Amino acid sequence: MYLGIDLGTSEVKALLVDDEQAVVASHGVKLAISRPAPQHSEQHPDDWVQALDAAVAALKAAAPAALAEVRAIAVSGQMHGAVLLDAEHRVLRPAILWNDTRSHAECAELEAAVPQARAIGGNLMMPGFTAPKLAWLRKHEPDVHARVATVMLPKDYLVLHLTGTLSTEMSDAAGTLWLDVAQRDWSDRLLAATGLVRTQMPPLHEGSEPVGSLREALRARWGLRRAAIVAAGAADNAASGVGVGAVEAGQGFVSLGSSGVIFVANDRFAPNPAQAVHAFCHALPQRWLQMTVTLSATTSLSWLTHNVLGRTSEAEVARSAESADPAQAPIFLPYLNGERTPHNDAAAQGMFFGLTTRTDAAALAYAVLEGVAFSLADGHAALEAAGTRLSEATLVGGGGRSRFWAGLVSAACGFALVRPQAGDLGGAFGAARLARLAATGEPVADVCRPLAAAERIDPDAALAARLAPRLARYRRLYRNNRNDFG
Repeated sequence: MYLGIDLGTSEVKALLVDDEQAVVASHGVKLAISRPAPQHSEQHPDDWVQALDAAVAALKAAAPAALAEVRAIAVSGQMHGAVLLDAEHRVLRPAILWNDTRSHAECAELEAAVPQARAIGGNLMMPGFTAPKLAWLRKHEPDVHARVATVMLPKDYLVLHLTGTLSTEMSDAAGTLWLDVAQRDWSDRLLAATGLVRTQMPPLHEGSEPVGSLREALRARWGLRRAAIVAAGAADNAASGVGVGAVEAGQGFVSLGSSGVIFVANDRFAPNPAQAVHAFCHALPQRWLQMTVTLSATTSLSWLTHNVLGRTSEAEVARSAESADPAQAPIFLPYLNGERTPHNDAAAQGMFFGLTTRTDAAALAYAVLEGVAFSLADGHAALEAAGTRLSEATLVGGGGRSRFWAGLVSAACGFALVRPQAGDLGGAFGAARLARLAATGEPVADVCRPLAAAERIDPDAALAARLAPRLARYRRLYRNNRNDFG
């Protein structure tokens, strides 16, 4: 039995997985976000610990015999957050989260200070990453910065709670912009740019590597029969990749969630920061990943459903798109929260273009689904520009329940989508797989198998031909209007 834990932004989830990789029990505990000032987004690490303890207590109540047999544990989690500890491992201030945007100015300053930052870190300097947060802290909270003994990432703080050991792993460390991603080691130059040295960073591990054992007090409280191994774990998207079996070069997944993600595993470091492709280490040895991000995927559908149409069911609005005449539908730019790949344009805004008196709710719904598909197609083009070829990908996320939407994505992007039987198990399932690898030493291929397929959606050539002129128009609309955003 293996315990996978996922520290999300809105929830801590704990998942028990047996030797057949079947989910035995799961429980989630909600989290709140503090926004003490504009552009600020914070959580206190103690809240994560309390939520984890509550989630495991619920598992113990639901499946005590299964929990007792846990051999190993791993944690996946939200990336980029800055958890600041003093020399006694005490938290110095609330964690600054991935969606905190206060450090825009520091991003420009760091790129000017280290012109090679993109080549070393594999990514654009963005305020979501950890390094500019510490640059902001040095400028605005110098007393706190001076007391920092260790900078940790959110999931690694839970690993510290579980084991008493400071650690991190490659996939999460790559999201700090302090890691030399190709060399899988801390970059002294990038650390120095934010006033830090490598002794202030946790030791680096691979995600399937053991970093300690569960503390005796927790073992006794949770009712485990043995002192379970704790693996280093993974960043959330890397853990999801492990969970769906996207671990070898060319394997990937598409997530149609609040944001849209194309994730591809690689056997080499292949950055394309100019088009906002994220290039990180994977959570397994000698593997890397690339990732593109559409900031408003199902968020766009939710906005249309509730704010524009005044309806309650997003699924019903998505189904209505199937009856629309695409020729009469407007073009939609899904940049409701700015855009990441390929534009990296925080000022970008949403747009309907081509409204007429014949435009009805179904046409708006179609435009939204199509616009998200086009944004993902832009992301796929950025991956191809970095030399990545994707022939098929596993489809996860709530939007993937729409067969029609999946068909639009497949045709626009030009690769097949595979809908799994098991549905979206998320990062906690990938964490459980990493825990198993740490405990058993099995080959990665034996544990991290692709999920069984329920359906394969191949690109429809006729649909792709109909979409092509609309995709070209979509791209022109951004180019022609970008100077007027903001």
